[in-house]
Amino acid sequence: MTTTILITGANRGIGLALARHAAQRGHTVIGTARDPGKADELRAVSGPAGGVRIERLDADSDESCKALAKALAGTPIDILINNAGVSPDGSKDLATFDPGAYLACLRTNSVGPLLVTRALLPNVEASRRKLVVQISSIMGSLTNAVDQGWTGNLAYHSSKSALNMANTLIANQLKDKGVACVGVHPGWVQTDMGGPNAHLTPDASASSILDTVDSLGIEDAGKFLNYDGKPLPW
Repeated sequence: MTTTILITGANRGIGLALARHAAQRGHTVIGTARDPGKADELRAVSGPAGGVRIERLDADSDESCKALAKALAGTPIDILINNAGVSPDGSKDLATFDPGAYLACLRTNSVGPLLVTRALLPNVEASRRKLVVQISSIMGSLTNAVDQGWTGNLAYHSSKSALNMANTLIANQLKDKGVACVGVHPGWVQTDMGGPNAHLTPDASASSILDTVDSLGIEDAGKFLNYDGKPLPW
């Protein structure tokens, strides 16, 4: 039976690689982009189940999320991957703290996944897998920040810590409905955000994430995992 996977921010980086690998594995893929007209690489993706269905989504916007839910009404979504995210240049440390940039980062990285999950929850509940994956980051780990004396990247670190907490809370709420919400760190990836010196290519990260996702079930609800499935410190 075909698995339907929806990936936000699928027009570039890790999201695009996830769409490619999911399609190659025979899944039905729905990819979102803020501007579908510029998603040429995503539009070229195909696999045994066909091409990618591209939908418009600004994950920061509740209205956009509601419009997506309307467009997908009646379509079961087995796996929802909240991948869209940003890392602003501002608010790297206290001296450069920009409240506007900080709040914008929180809205995209922490609020956005909640808006998308809420809007598409009926689709997820109607599916076989009932899985929501938040693409988080080890940079949201409070344990590592304390133990390793991290500084800087105030906005991004904080946004991923907030996402981890939010995911834990909604995982506790939704597991009784059979919906598993799991946080996954994609690794340090060679994207516009990760930079050219990162350890992983987008393809390597995406393939490993999908291997991990394939193994997840309701017993994993609320976990924070590395791309290879290993537990990560909070």
